[in-house]
Amino acid sequence: MSLSWSEFWSVITDARVVASYKLTFGTALFAASVNLVFGSLVAWVLVRYQFKGKRIVDALIDLPFALPTAVAGIALVAIYGPNGPIGSVLLEWGIKVAYTPIGITLALIFIGFPFVVRTVQPILEDFEQELEEASAALGAGRWYTIRRVILPHLFPSMLTGFALAFARGVGEYGSVIFIAGNIPMVSEITPLLIITKLEQYDYAGATAIACAMLLFSLLMLLVINGLQGWLERREKQFDGVMA
Repeated sequence: MSLSWSEFWSVITDARVVASYKLTFGTALFAASVNLVFGSLVAWVLVRYQFKGKRIVDALIDLPFALPTAVAGIALVAIYGPNGPIGSVLLEWGIKVAYTPIGITLALIFIGFPFVVRTVQPILEDFEQELEEASAALGAGRWYTIRRVILPHLFPSMLTGFALAFARGVGEYGSVIFIAGNIPMVSEITPLLIITKLEQYDYAGATAIACAMLLFSLLMLLVINGLQGWLERREKQFDGVMA
């Protein structure tokens, strides 16, 4: 079964589908942004500091890679659900996590966090600390050194981690459906809509939504990759001037 252009447009612009786009891409973008900041900070701590339990912390970073996504979703519900140890406390303050977009965001932060850490960490390990020492010797403050010397070097890898976390978040299904609540127009993600249409044997509708999602994802990733390439070229020009 195929769709005409008008039927295709009607499917992908349906109010329920548009609401799922906003939720899916919005939460994935926000979660990837959070991971960009805190994942980079964790990578910095793991590379630059020595502390007890460092190897354990380093191993735990990869937990979302090893843990089945369904298990992660069930665990998040157990923790942040109305009867969970954290969810019950937050509920007393009027903050409901499970079965809301907040729960979806937490799930996406959890599964996307390692991507940023593992892309920034090796770049930090190879970073020449002599550049920091030279900056300090020339009278630059710590914040100036971070902003002008360290961040330009790290930013391409940070963007790579951000793009990977975002792409994983857009397509995530297993860890999200348990904590999302799957309420239409509120907490229903686009991958769930695709699965629902497949279960209803509406293959054309599922394909249409998947194609729209693919197009949105490609456009955003092209923008990110273009920015990353521009930063890399700028860094090479800077290195050539310094040489």
